[in-house]
Amino acid sequence: MGEDHRHRIVIVGGGAAGLELVTHLGDALGKRGLADVSLIERSRTHLWKPLLHMVAAGRMDPSEHQLNYLAQAHWRHFRYHYGEMIGLDRASKTVQIGATFDEEGRQIALPRSVPYDTLVIAIGSITNDFGTPGAAEHAIPLETAEQAVRFQHRLLNGFLRAQSQAGAIKPGQLHVAIIGAGATGTELAAELYQTSREVIAYGLDQVDADKDIRIILIEGAKRILPALPERVSEATLALLNKLGVDVRTDARVAAVRADGVELASGEFIPAELVVWAAGVRGPDVLSDLDGLEVNRANHLVTEPTLQTTRDPDIFAIGDCAACPREGFETPVPPRAQAAHQEASHLAKQLKRRLKGLPLQPFVYHDFGSLVSLGNVGAIGNLMNLALRGNLFIEGMLARWMYRSLYKMHERALHGTVKTALGTLARGLSRHAEPKVKLH
Repeated sequence: MGEDHRHRIVIVGGGAAGLELVTHLGDALGKRGLADVSLIERSRTHLWKPLLHMVAAGRMDPSEHQLNYLAQAHWRHFRYHYGEMIGLDRASKTVQIGATFDEEGRQIALPRSVPYDTLVIAIGSITNDFGTPGAAEHAIPLETAEQAVRFQHRLLNGFLRAQSQAGAIKPGQLHVAIIGAGATGTELAAELYQTSREVIAYGLDQVDADKDIRIILIEGAKRILPALPERVSEATLALLNKLGVDVRTDARVAAVRADGVELASGEFIPAELVVWAAGVRGPDVLSDLDGLEVNRANHLVTEPTLQTTRDPDIFAIGDCAACPREGFETPVPPRAQAAHQEASHLAKQLKRRLKGLPLQPFVYHDFGSLVSLGNVGAIGNLMNLALRGNLFIEGMLARWMYRSLYKMHERALHGTVKTALGTLARGLSRHAEPKVKLH
């Protein structure tokens, strides 16, 4: 190794976990010349994934919350490689990046390789439709800001079409079916109910909100929010029923069609728009990543240290990782708080690694779960360490706690002052804009 060779730390994936990690390492190591820190990311901007349901419902303008990777790299002392990981060569310790193209098919960047000494894979997860017939063709997933914006445009166009058409509104024309009643599906259902009423209030007098619009939430389990405590599920269901959301539990989807959803029971639910929010799996590239071990959901299997099982120089964090959890049969859950904790933990461990110190295992702390139902409120449970149990919360406290999760993410990326200024600026601009995005 030459005298001028600095340790090369490469993070693949700029989601919540990857971006927080590379930002911290850039400040701690890249700025001081202690390591060469790089990020490989196929998108140009970052949007916190738990916000996607608000973008899809038109309750949030993504441009106000997106972070530009190129600018962040400049400010926080790391390199940004625009492109998608398509392969890995562990022998030569290089990551292969595919060519990138613009919307018109013109090439932006050539295929290339990026060398590493330490590699961290944090490419998140993708929708798992379990091979359901028609799901890939007719259901919209909510994995990216582009997909959320696409859904919002289709929703708004549907309202405008109904307003301007000559004939009566057809059955199912303004129906939205959401498959999967986890946090994303449940939050989207509540937001869509409120969005539809607010859009109509802007002069769409040909649409009857109570008669023409219908939000259907479909869940295969016996209750909504099956991964959360039953009390949270029951309280959330009560609010959804109050809103008028049509909730179907113990309902397995057999197929998705262009005009709606077929259930295994034989019932057909007409819907103009179908959202798939029923499950996640690891991206396809992980299944053949030079022999790294994956589980049945195509997530990279790691040791408690977050190192992959077959290569100690390669780590995995966030939704693409299956990290063992002591005392549990299932790995650390793919949640925002887990991504934040893993990024913070690994930032400390990689500093130890550069000093030749042994790595400490990652221990996940479950601080509870929160579900936001828009203007109706929020519901959740917090882990009460003193009582060694769950503390049920709702109303303003739950809403404040929910918003604080995003502020923690912003603070990790921007610092306290910039986060406070951005929050103030967005708060002021909301008073001059429509409550819902109309374009």
